[in-house]
Amino acid sequence: MNETYFKQLEETLYHEQLPNGLNVYILPKKGFSKTYVTFTTNYGSVDREFIPHGKEEPVIVPDGIAHFLEHKMFEKEDGDVFQKFSENGASANAFTSFTRTAYLFSSTDLVLENTKVLLDFVQQPYFTEQTVEKEKGIIAQEITMYDDQPDWRLYFGAIENMYKEHPVKIDIAGTVESIKQITADHLYECYNTFYHPSNMIVFVVGAVNPEKMMTFIKEDQASKSFEPPQEIKRFFPNEQNAVAISERTLQMDVQKPKVIFGIKSNNTTISGKEMLNYELSMQVAVEMIFGRTSSFYQNVYETGLIDESYSADYSMEHGYGFTMIGSDSINPDMLVHAVKQTITDNSKEWKFSEEDLKRITRKKIGFFLRALNSIEYIANQFTRYSFNNMNLFDVVPALENLTMEQVKEAFESLKNENTHSVFKIIPNLKKNDE
Repeated sequence: MNETYFKQLEETLYHEQLPNGLNVYILPKKGFSKTYVTFTTNYGSVDREFIPHGKEEPVIVPDGIAHFLEHKMFEKEDGDVFQKFSENGASANAFTSFTRTAYLFSSTDLVLENTKVLLDFVQQPYFTEQTVEKEKGIIAQEITMYDDQPDWRLYFGAIENMYKEHPVKIDIAGTVESIKQITADHLYECYNTFYHPSNMIVFVVGAVNPEKMMTFIKEDQASKSFEPPQEIKRFFPNEQNAVAISERTLQMDVQKPKVIFGIKSNNTTISGKEMLNYELSMQVAVEMIFGRTSSFYQNVYETGLIDESYSADYSMEHGYGFTMIGSDSINPDMLVHAVKQTITDNSKEWKFSEEDLKRITRKKIGFFLRALNSIEYIANQFTRYSFNNMNLFDVVPALENLTMEQVKEAFESLKNENTHSVFKIIPNLKKNDE
């Protein structure tokens, strides 16, 4: 078992890759009574075209299948897995993102027993056509529910505007039409391809004895048989640099208009430290120019163009990335104009000093260190970083070493108007006329 001590954070991370390829990470936290365990696969909603395990030709599976599979994993022939966790005093959950599917529990007692439940249910799939058909109605209701949520529609509307081909533009849950096409064979095909231990991470954090937990997981995995690891070949369409749609408006039942100004990123094939540095540079640039301590924020807040719903951030995964600046606004067009003008002004004259950079990086370091008090945050973020060949605990030194040159270079990617897109939701005019 490998040990890595992060002196600055006073944390020791334990790691071992098991013979079946499973990576196990354990982070004991002093003073915590709760333990949080995640079992995550490097598989999300964007993985719709791939070569299935044991086959030679690529397939395209129905949209929403990763999320559908996550739902079905909890239902077994002998009942519902949530019941087993509940009997052991644990709180269990799962989520599917664009790039990951995670299964997790937290508990203060019977941690090894709950870890056994987690490992077993994720590694023992059970799908039948009958249970699959039943699930379609449940997920269709979930999709319909999200379709009625303005903030969700705003977020995905902005992504749909930016991307023409990449599957990130497709809702994680798919559509009512796409999930109708899902069969038990589809689920097994995806499961057998992406749920191999070599494509997964177990992360344990909290009140845990690392040697005891590692031994327990190793013995559990040694008692199970798996196919030999096989490289997963995923395919993604070529995506243009420019946005698909520059501006779009949707009418919904809202009291106040909503708007997102999206900026599509094209530097999305990097990984490892290069990705970490670029991502942090972008986040600092966006915070510096559009954050809540910026002159831009003060101006648009004082003129009533934004309210407490305002946000400005940068998101990135391998293959896609975007900046989103948005808020509920009494005048979304004026807000969009202010964003564009701010980008133009900073293109002509960079208005920030080294002291500004230090202030923003110190602020981000402070947020990060506070977040390390949340074992949920650590577990969910650690796996995301790992799947991109990054280390969560490199964030602080990377921020400390960030240069103004890196931040200005990141800002350059915000200037291209072909990568700008606006998505608005306005009050339903017909309803207001009634």
